[in-house]
Amino acid sequence: MSQTAERIETLLKERRTYQPPAAFKRTAHVRSKKPYQEASRDRLKFWAARAKELEWFKPWKKVLEWNPPHAKWFVGGKLNASVNCLDRHLKNGRRNKVALIWEGEPGDRRTLSYWDLHREVCRFANVLRDLGVKKGDRVAIYMPMIPEVVVAMLACARIGAPHSVVFGGFSAESLKDRINDAEATVLITADKGYRRGQVVPLKRNADEALKETPTIRHVVVVARDGKGSEAAGIEMQPGRDHWYHELMSRASPDAKPAVMDAEDLLFILYTSGTTGKPKGIVHTTGGYLTHVTATTKWVFDLKDDDVFWCTADVGWVTGHSYIVYGPLSLGATVVMYEGAPDWPDKDRFWEIVERYGVTVFYTAPTAIRAFMKWGPEYPARHDLSSLRLLGTVGEPINPEAWIWYHQHIGGKRCPIVDTWWQTETGGIMITPLPGVTRTKPGSATLPFPGIEAALLDGDGNEIKVGGGFLAITSPWPGMLRTIYKDDQRYRDTYWGRWPGKYFTGDGAKRDRDGYFWILGRVDDVLNVAGHRIGTMEVESALVSHPAVAEAAVVGKPHELKGQALVAFVILRAGVSNRPELADELKQHVATKIGAIARPDDIIFTADLPKTRSGKIMRRLLKDIAAGRALGDVTTLADPAVVQALKEKYEEQES
Repeated sequence: MSQTAERIETLLKERRTYQPPAAFKRTAHVRSKKPYQEASRDRLKFWAARAKELEWFKPWKKVLEWNPPHAKWFVGGKLNASVNCLDRHLKNGRRNKVALIWEGEPGDRRTLSYWDLHREVCRFANVLRDLGVKKGDRVAIYMPMIPEVVVAMLACARIGAPHSVVFGGFSAESLKDRINDAEATVLITADKGYRRGQVVPLKRNADEALKETPTIRHVVVVARDGKGSEAAGIEMQPGRDHWYHELMSRASPDAKPAVMDAEDLLFILYTSGTTGKPKGIVHTTGGYLTHVTATTKWVFDLKDDDVFWCTADVGWVTGHSYIVYGPLSLGATVVMYEGAPDWPDKDRFWEIVERYGVTVFYTAPTAIRAFMKWGPEYPARHDLSSLRLLGTVGEPINPEAWIWYHQHIGGKRCPIVDTWWQTETGGIMITPLPGVTRTKPGSATLPFPGIEAALLDGDGNEIKVGGGFLAITSPWPGMLRTIYKDDQRYRDTYWGRWPGKYFTGDGAKRDRDGYFWILGRVDDVLNVAGHRIGTMEVESALVSHPAVAEAAVVGKPHELKGQALVAFVILRAGVSNRPELADELKQHVATKIGAIARPDDIIFTADLPKTRSGKIMRRLLKDIAAGRALGDVTTLADPAVVQALKEKYEEQES
């Protein structure tokens, strides 16, 4: 086999399957394979039917214009995202329906109806216009998870000013880089937020960033704890800085929406790049809104009486698509929570589910593995019987974590939708439809109707069964349009490998049922004695051992095998590290998936280096295993973790 035609080996076998519960299927939005058949017959007609569920000022003339690698969807159509998320619900009987249920980490709570949210968004749209923000101007948002962040996003959408939301956990340096790349003219921030009982000094961080952001003319500051924050030592620069509540008190609750072309820019969202320079992912209005509305409705089977909680932060694409634009476009009731899942105790999430009667719950595998580590006694404290559907997002889920989630959170009655997608794709791409799909723990199952995915080898040949590189083979409505101010990078990164086909950067395997199993980033595929092994499979084998809560596997240089496997392992609560456990885990992996995947080293640790969004920073683990100097740690939730781990590894190796 040529080097370019390489495949990824598939080792782990998972044979458990789960049918949709009969009671769930009876009332599901999608109960048959008909949408798949319709999309297969005429993909563009299928997406046009989904777009017609939105409210348009002017219909489109053409569904798709495709000049690889550039797509235009719903060409000539005019609409406004905030009108679809707000105004139309004032006319369809949802005026007084709860739009947002918000809970802050300290325990403060607020509820906003669609009427309330509409008035707040209109007021803030007028505030932005009064500050000189025009259609097309970029606005940066650096805020905690409070209702005002949703208000800010929808107000930007209302006036046609693309927003760039920067996660509130990012440093001043990260904020500065993103403001400057977008050339934002206004920054919206807050005096502070809360995380694990600590104050996050957002305004202070913003002030540091603003020392080198020449395009910023105005800063709007939300008082997180109410109007008394003016006395809390916050420095306000006269002429530049404004208190949100003061500007809002003078603003009219009526703001005419901008008429936006379907291809007008809705937002820029920066995602980390391998070169270190963040990539400004560009999403436009009509296609993106169509994609997230359709997937929210069908993947989460969202009904009018549901209470939907996506635990992501709006600083990430999951928060954009499945807290703000998708659910609000459907007129859903959305829960927002500001803080950490383990503050003040490890049952905070389950307390919230019980208090608000959450019916649909969407979280990340890394959170589920943390829940496993803490133990089932925490969810057992609460009545979780309101839940009817569970979802996962962010990375592949290990089969044992899937089973734990199904048993201890879903009470063995809730379907699980394991969703695969990316910042770049805008919305969910590969997923079960919960009323139709027979699920397999660890598999994202099948492409959403209207999405065409394939596994390819290095030469672009399709792999029907086995492991390879995941590609999307035709354009889709929510796709990124370019990288902001860097179209060549867009072409090279996503379309340079196979002409006309989008390279996701992920490895995957496909089974005989056509189901996709995501193996993780191709960068994380290891070459062990000539075998290309996905780290996700080794991690899943480790997590299937009853002692293990979480594992991260990386490679280190090996003179004979090329690379050797190093596993960093977190044990479940109450499990002690006995002397023979490391050998037991090595043998467990060999038994599960083969001797070739047997780890050379097992390192037991209390924690792993993770970003503030919960993703494991495998790059740093590779540095530790290879004995290299540590790379950038500024985006870590706790930089001390990686230094402690480095010292422990060096001690064990010596």
